[in-house]
Amino acid sequence: MFTGLYYHRLEAKGRLAIPQAFREGLASGGVITSGLDGCLFLFPSSYWQKFSEKLASLPLTNPAARNLTRLLVQSAVNLDLDGQGRTLIPEYLRNQANLKKQVVVAGSLTRIEIWDQELYHQHLDLIAQTISDGDALASLAI
Repeated sequence: MFTGLYYHRLEAKGRLAIPQAFREGLASGGVITSGLDGCLFLFPSSYWQKFSEKLASLPLTNPAARNLTRLLVQSAVNLDLDGQGRTLIPEYLRNQANLKKQVVVAGSLTRIEIWDQELYHQHLDLIAQTISDGDALASLAI
């Protein structure tokens, strides 16, 4: 389970240090892909395998299912950590998530989200407004 929030710098060559706290959960590998809401997703390999099977079981005739599969699968790359816990984030993924120098690496239970720091805080502000309206919480059955 991934929890917590870390601020990191994206190196000039596109390498990002994955926080030490998350590396144990990625010991068997992982997959970086396009995310939702403007971020990238980093899934541990075990979860990605199960998730991929669910995507493959979605009806081919469902346009939303096809689009979600395209978004997540076609941009996916395997996580390749070096000895210092850094991985290269391909340019097309950096561009897609508008990653600049300052990034946020945040745990989201089953995945890690990688955000441009400024966009992350803008998104959090939007979430705070939505939650304060009460509508978002009403739809959750917790």
